[in-house]
Amino acid sequence: MDKTIEELHELLKTKQITSKELIVESLKKSHEVQEAYNAFVTILEEAEETTITDNLLSGIPFGIKDNYSTKDILSTGSSNTLKDYVPFFNATAVQKLIDAGAVPVNKTVLDEFGMGGTGTTGHTGIVKNPWDPTRMTAGSSAGSACAVAAGVYPYALGSDTGDSIRKPAAYCGIVGYKPTYGMISRYGLFPFASSLDHCGVLTRSVTDAAIVVDTMKGIDEHDMTSWDSSHIHLYENRNKEVKNMKLCYIKELCDIEFYENPTEELKMHLENFKEKLELCKNLGMEVEEVSVNQKLLDTLPSVYVAISCAEATSNMSNLTGIIFGPRGEGKNVTEMMMDHRTKGFSPLIKRRFIIGSYILQKENQERYFKNAGRVRRLLVDTWKKLYESYDAVILPVGSGPAKHLDGSKDILTKDTAALEEHLQIGNFGGFPSITIPDGFINGLPVALNITGNCYEDEKILSIAHALEQAMPYKNQIAKEVR
Repeated sequence: MDKTIEELHELLKTKQITSKELIVESLKKSHEVQEAYNAFVTILEEAEETTITDNLLSGIPFGIKDNYSTKDILSTGSSNTLKDYVPFFNATAVQKLIDAGAVPVNKTVLDEFGMGGTGTTGHTGIVKNPWDPTRMTAGSSAGSACAVAAGVYPYALGSDTGDSIRKPAAYCGIVGYKPTYGMISRYGLFPFASSLDHCGVLTRSVTDAAIVVDTMKGIDEHDMTSWDSSHIHLYENRNKEVKNMKLCYIKELCDIEFYENPTEELKMHLENFKEKLELCKNLGMEVEEVSVNQKLLDTLPSVYVAISCAEATSNMSNLTGIIFGPRGEGKNVTEMMMDHRTKGFSPLIKRRFIIGSYILQKENQERYFKNAGRVRRLLVDTWKKLYESYDAVILPVGSGPAKHLDGSKDILTKDTAALEEHLQIGNFGGFPSITIPDGFINGLPVALNITGNCYEDEKILSIAHALEQAMPYKNQIAKEVR
């Protein structure tokens, strides 16, 4: 299914194709992708066609990350602790798409409860990259990224707590967009770290991302962090003029001189990014280099781990095996809970819970949790200061293309940590952030990211759309590197 939402809608409206035909094609492709790359937890064989209306999404199949609650459909969070859990309600974001006539055809694999950036920790196994099965998709929205890149459908839902939509999009050569915090209700999204969690979408074009988020967004009485975005019209305003907009990039992340013994892939990636800065200038935008304290940038990974693990430990304390999930064994409730959590969670999750519990201990909160919050504030304030002078921050995503699944050929060093993790700032501040493909290295896609100030989603999408139109990477379908 290599067409955009607009193209599919036109074909449906003119009756050149039917919704049923699209569903059959999508299900067939789902099985092919599942066999090759292991992208799905559940394939919805009974998906039914819907009436074609003026809504652009009507009749078109899509995928749902398996940490969104779906009524009467298995929703596991890719964890053995919920391997048989079937909710009785739809997440608000899912319900809005269904109300628009969109057709869910599968639930996609994620890193267990969204805790991971590799696509390798879901209880159903590793998700492989459709460009090269020896490479990662990144995570946690691994299955969604894989499926969209492979052409199963034009879009799939994701969630983003650190970079879980945007990094998989980059590795799979597609678009990943997380809007301003609270623009899409999180009601029915399994919580990981509530102050960082964002709902969003993975697509193959900026326009498609705008269409889907326009449908999902809006205030929700079930989510007190949601807000009224009725004045924001992403699809309608994606073509806004970008001439004279001002962008900045961070010297300490983009200058090769800041990296000891850089890999060839890193050199090529940063060189490709610099070419895209020139493209921005050719489109009439101003681009300037700015400097950010290196020590502050270096805190990114540790601040994220401290806050996310602490919040995850608290959020997931209800996963006891008593309320829902497979019942653990034991002579009393305590033993049953211990058995359930010991057997149900992967080693990565258990490590994160131990870290979170340690950080939240009364004697440790000041040193770890509260200090992490203070540094988070310094990072957010630094970016807020940039937005006083610039419309957006533009940066390369990661240190190059997708990493190898076995890690044997990848060199990850301390000096690339901030480059790999800078997307987390979008979660720290709740900023709107979009990743778009901007080239290839050794046949594998790489990407750039645009992050703007809160509530300025129209602005960052218009910048992304202008760049996308000037590059040949829109709506690309993954082709395995031979």
